[in-house]
Amino acid sequence: MLDSLPSSSWLTARCPQLWSAVTEPGLHIRLVQSKSELREVQRLRFDVFSHEMQASFPSAHEGLDQDELDPWCAHFMVIDEAHDQVVGTYRLLTPENAQAVGGYYTESEFDLSPLASYRTQMVEVGRSCIHPDYRNGSAIRLLWSAIANLMRQLNYRYLLGCASVSLLDQGQTAAQVWRHVRAQVGQNGVPELQPLHPYPLESLAQHTAAVRLPPLIKGYLNLGAHICGAPAWDPDFNTADFPILFDLERMTTRYQRLFGFI
Repeated sequence: MLDSLPSSSWLTARCPQLWSAVTEPGLHIRLVQSKSELREVQRLRFDVFSHEMQASFPSAHEGLDQDELDPWCAHFMVIDEAHDQVVGTYRLLTPENAQAVGGYYTESEFDLSPLASYRTQMVEVGRSCIHPDYRNGSAIRLLWSAIANLMRQLNYRYLLGCASVSLLDQGQTAAQVWRHVRAQVGQNGVPELQPLHPYPLESLAQHTAAVRLPPLIKGYLNLGAHICGAPAWDPDFNTADFPILFDLERMTTRYQRLFGFI
């Protein structure tokens, strides 16, 4: 089948029970299976990132957010069953495909040498995106449950990624995130990662007003993930990107129950 995506097909075959742990009324989650479905996911990403972050896409074509890693990734899609509409997505890069393509996306922003011993058990997630009308928690729970269950079934222990914070507020939210986590960076045996293109921390220090942590950052921390370094600057997406590392064996009890692990 010319329209199929091998990167997703083999995961679907190996994980037939992947979607059974958590359900949400009216929503369905599965892996993208075709190039046409991938275009739907890329269109959602483009719409959300360009409108909400004013992101610039050097490789964008026909209103799609696409890059060289997309063909190597498995793409999760949350579908509103009543409207047959893609409303949420994440992409996942396995360590095997990261080696084949030449590295993780995160390596373009951070020095990952401290994670050398983690690589064979480390997946990378990214391009997290939820339609504005579906940000009540249901879609993101489906996505996180699917990712966690895939990791458990395939014996991957670590999850790597970048948590992006918009700079449209001139860095106020990014400053709040850094104030919240900087004392814990490098603690509890979690390696510290250095940004290749650091966002100037002196700019963050200028912002002292308290603002709410972004829901995605708060969710990662509640899950048991760690922010393991100062942010990198992504000028294309107009974001400060914080490195995230999650050890599946340290998942909080609350989320183990939510995802059907216990």
